[in-house]
Order: sequence, then structure tokens, then C-alpha cells
Amino acid sequence: MNKWIRGTNATVLSLAVIGIFIVLTIFLNSAKGLQVDLTENNKFTLSDQTKQTLDGLDKDIKIISLTTTDTNPYMKREVVELVQEYKKRTGKITFEEYDAVQNPAVARQYEVDPAGTLVVESGAQKKTLSFYDMFLPSQQNPNGYSFAGEEKLTQALVNLDVKEKRKLYFLSGHNEIPLAEMSLWRSGLAEANYDVQELNLLREGKMPDDAEVLAIIGPETDLSDQEAELVKTFLAGKGKLYLALGFNPNMGTAWKNLDAIMSSYGIKDQHAVAIEPKQSALNSPLSIVPEYSGHEITRMLQEYNLLTVMTLAVTLNADQANADYPATPILRTTEAAYGETDLKTLSGQGASKKDASDVAGPLNLGYVVENKENKPKAVVLGGSTFLVDQYLQMQGNRDFALNSIGWLQEQTDQITIRPREGDNLSTAMVTNEQANWIFLGTVIFFPLLFLIVGGFIWWRRRKG
Repeated sequence: MNKWIRGTNATVLSLAVIGIFIVLTIFLNSAKGLQVDLTENNKFTLSDQTKQTLDGLDKDIKIISLTTTDTNPYMKREVVELVQEYKKRTGKITFEEYDAVQNPAVARQYEVDPAGTLVVESGAQKKTLSFYDMFLPSQQNPNGYSFAGEEKLTQALVNLDVKEKRKLYFLSGHNEIPLAEMSLWRSGLAEANYDVQELNLLREGKMPDDAEVLAIIGPETDLSDQEAELVKTFLAGKGKLYLALGFNPNMGTAWKNLDAIMSSYGIKDQHAVAIEPKQSALNSPLSIVPEYSGHEITRMLQEYNLLTVMTLAVTLNADQANADYPATPILRTTEAAYGETDLKTLSGQGASKKDASDVAGPLNLGYVVENKENKPKAVVLGGSTFLVDQYLQMQGNRDFALNSIGWLQEQTDQITIRPREGDNLSTAMVTNEQANWIFLGTVIFFPLLFLIVGGFIWWRRRKG
């Protein structure tokens, strides 16, 4: 009788445990937003910006992954896992994966990158992302990577509603930084729905009718009087300016018209290059990590601790303010910095030493300008090298560049999400002796221990 009762109790207990397990499984499966991310880099945790974007979706979105045998498996895994997290968050997203070679009919509909392509579409609207563009060099591990896929994918979702691209003209003809050397920034602007065009005013003879923003990036020579008048007329109306200066040993006398354009906003080029002995990057006092002000452009960069690095930056000030165009500093050095006025010494690779003729810190390296209605009018920066492909991927350079254009164009939906550091995987090197101990422990000792303990428990229960 006792044996029957014990058997019945064991059966009931087993059924209860199985029932609890089934109920718990159903509950966890239904609670799609409930999960605990125990990964080192929180790879399965979406940012608040992404959650807000997904929660606000009001139409169905199809995301398609197209890969080939050339696609890096680690890249594919990161991208697929990211999309799956988006899919868990909302029922508006469907996800399909295709091999571009085995499914040529699907691949022909899109521009396929052999490294991997992610297509985001809704109706007639479509955005295409390359797997390769989602990965950046790691800032912590020289041999690693950081994954910027969340920022790219969320921005693509936001931009699906934008049907018309806005024109952005880059001035040429004064030894500016060529667009070919700023291809990463240009592609980022294209993703943000900007149509980037080059403009030579001497050749065209006028500003285009559809121009909203004129970008002047790293000019070495000055604008001609004719060009300067065209630019001033453009800016006197609804036109906006994005000016990023570059190093020129003769800037004190060579930039008469550029200086005049800046001075119309109360901003003065001090004809000095910032030297920062305290807060610099790359072990170079010429590569400055400026401090941010609490401006809309830099707010998210501060929150995510993303730094902007400027090299050979020209110092600026706004001591003679223009009441019609108030200027606000957004980038500043520490008090230990100074502005080197002996530019020939710098251009000749000479060592800089602070003296009485130099500009005392702290120094301003960037301003934003608004009009009387508090609408964006200009962004004036003392440096431009951070926009070049070689430096754009460093820390927050890319986000600062895109955010500043977005602010100028009153684009309030620009996304800034800190890239995640990739999995810190390393190969474990073991000796032959260590390998033997691992084999004996996992294949012989532990299984044998479990067998002995199990046999002892069985023998005790049978005896009892």
C-alpha cells in the first residue's frame, strides 16, 4: 500500500512539474517584451530611440536579408540577430532571408552587395543597407569591430516616410576636400535623404534655385569677390551655411572673403591653430578632443560618451556679436589649450611652444548660428579633417557631422545610437597536459562520478 502511495505521489509530482513547465513556457513565449540580456555588450537590448520608433510604426515593414558565399558569417549573425530583436518588438515587421545566388529573381529587384545587403521596404518606399557599412573599427580593441547596425536600421525605418530628397551643395574650386575623400559622410547623408551635389560658382555663375544649404569644407584658397557676393546674397535670403575650415599657413592674409562671410555672423577666425596638451587624441596635441556644450547637436553624443576628434583646428571667437544672428559655441578646448599663431612653424613641422603672441585658452572650435526667429542659419567649425573617410569613423565624428547637418536643416529625426563593441572572442591556447586533463575530466571522471552517485542512490532506495 505504501509503495502504491509513494508511486502515486511521484506520478502526481512529475505531472505537476511538467504542467508548471508548460505553463511557464507559454507565458514566456507570449511575453515578447520580457527578456533578460546577460551578454557582455548588451547585444540583445535595443535603445530607447529604437523602441520609440518601433512602437510608433503605423504600417507594415518588410526586411529582406540577401547574402552570398562571400558574406562574413559573423556579420550575417550580428545583422540577423538584430533584425530578430526588432521583429520581437513589433508585429509590423516581417523578415525574410535569401541566398542571392540561389534566388536570382529576388536579387535582381535590389542592389546586392556580395558582402551582404539588408533591404527595408514598405509599399513603394525602399532603403538598402550594406552589411559592411554597419561595422566600424573598434575603439577599444585594435583587432576588433563595433556594430552600428541599430543606428543604421532605425534611421532607415525613420526615413521610409521621406519621399523627396533635399539638395545639399558642396562648393568646389578652392582646393576644398574632395567629395571622393568624404565618401562615408556622403553615403551617410544619402541615407538621411540628402542629394549631395558639387557646385563650382565660377562655372555656374549663380546659386542653384533649389539650394538650401551651401557647404564649404576645408578650403585652402579664398573665394573670389564675385563668388563671395553670390554667397552673401544667398545667405541674406533663406540660404544656410555649413563652413568647416582647414589649415592654411597663410590664412591670416589669404581668407579675406571667407573671413567677411564669417564676420557677418559675428564670428572671427583668430588665424591660430589649437594646441591641446591636456585633452588630445592619438598622442598628438594637434588632435583635439573638444568638450561639448549642451546643444541639440551634441546632446546624444554626450549621453553616449562619443567623442569628436579635430586635427589642425582653427580657433574661433564671437566677441563682436551680431544681434540679428546670435552665435552659440558648441565645441571648446580646456583652459590648458592655446592657439599657435606662428603658422609657418607648424607647416614646417617645427615644435610649438606657448608664448605671449599665442591665443590663451579655453578656445572655441565651433559655433552654431540662428536668426531672430531662433531658426538655424549656419554651422561654423574650425576643423574639417574629421570629415575625411580616414577619421570619420573615429568615435562620434560621423554622428557629429550628420547631426550638425540635421540641425541646420531642422531634421529632428536624426538618430544617434552608440555602436556596440563586437563579441570579444579570443582563441584559448592550451598545452598538451592541459588538453589531457580536460579530456579526462569531461569524458571519464565526471561521467564516472555521476554514475557512482546514481548507483549509490539507486542501491539505497532499493534497500529501503
